[in-house]
Amino acid sequence: MSYAFPDARGHFGPYGGQFVAETLMEPLARLSEAYAALKDDPAFRAELDHDLKYYVGRPSPLYHAERLTRKWGGAQIWLKREDLNHTGAHKINNTVGQALLAKHLGKTRIIAETGAGQHGVASATIAARLGLKCVVYMGAEDVQRQSPNVYRMKLLGAEVVPVQSGTRTLKDALNEALRDWVTNVDDTFYVIGTVAGPHPYPMLVRDFNAVVGRELLQQCPEQIGRLPDVMVACVGGGSNAIGMFHPFIPHTEVQLVGVEAGGHGIDTPDHAAPLSAGQRGVLHGNRTYVMADDDGQILPTHSVSAGLDYPGVGPEHAWLKDTGRVRYTAINDDAALAAFHELTRVEGIIPALESAHAVAEARRIAVTLKSDQHLVVNLSGRGDKDIFTVARMDGIELT
Repeated sequence: MSYAFPDARGHFGPYGGQFVAETLMEPLARLSEAYAALKDDPAFRAELDHDLKYYVGRPSPLYHAERLTRKWGGAQIWLKREDLNHTGAHKINNTVGQALLAKHLGKTRIIAETGAGQHGVASATIAARLGLKCVVYMGAEDVQRQSPNVYRMKLLGAEVVPVQSGTRTLKDALNEALRDWVTNVDDTFYVIGTVAGPHPYPMLVRDFNAVVGRELLQQCPEQIGRLPDVMVACVGGGSNAIGMFHPFIPHTEVQLVGVEAGGHGIDTPDHAAPLSAGQRGVLHGNRTYVMADDDGQILPTHSVSAGLDYPGVGPEHAWLKDTGRVRYTAINDDAALAAFHELTRVEGIIPALESAHAVAEARRIAVTLKSDQHLVVNLSGRGDKDIFTVARMDGIELT
């Protein structure tokens, strides 16, 4: 399968592009030029690879979940352990790369948006290491439900700005980060946390996260003896999923499945599944699938998972949906919570609530497969950050 996206203007078919204020066109052009010059530069690649190995702790393991396999029946279950990275999620893959870009561009301040807090922690972490000022925008609702990560960001020296506008979640945090960047573009680099936003962000965030898929192309033949039959990842903005999927797009024998947040059900208003139940529109500088009403106004979303609680999705996912290369589905809150508990009890691995959506979908698929087939789940992050949310859902108050 031939695949060469985005094009020179940042489009994935009809999706992507740059729908931004004129004041951001020049900074985006400079970023595109810098990335084009550096991405294949041997010195830049060596610095990035060094940090991924010795600071992040890559490669992350591919783990055979034998007890879960026996419990479910059907396919052999494998977990790509992004939860074991420094800071506890896949987000650090991208922030290390973008922070190096910021350094090469001479920026002294980075900003970021965050939902579950993992991207904010990863941004604050790399800022501390490089001696950069860091400001993280976070919806006030997410500040409440992700308090452990808020404290981690502050410990690392970041300023955390609660966003009170709109639904007070990830969408609104991203809005505020874009406003900051417009105002402070001379000294500030926007470390965007997902494969959304205006070009070149969907491309460069994908490229930095594609280390996940590249490792799997080596690990699967070594440990399984071949490529897997199915790969599953959760999808909010979509960075962990595209990082795993992208190197496998030409390998059409591998089925790729993205899992959105079904909330209380995609037949209700309370979900965050634009690919499953949304429409085409423009959000945060790119054309993609969005949660919107008939007038194009962005709708509120809901998910038990703060990191999936977003009304849009990266434009490459929109294109992969339309072409049929990736199948997208949705998992409700209750099923994700059940998967959170099951993986914790059966394998001793506490997954992020985002990752638990992928685990729940993996269970649905596994029982339809044979025991000589193999399914890989991208375990995008660990669930320490979610213990207060899960406890409340279970009727337990932690102090």
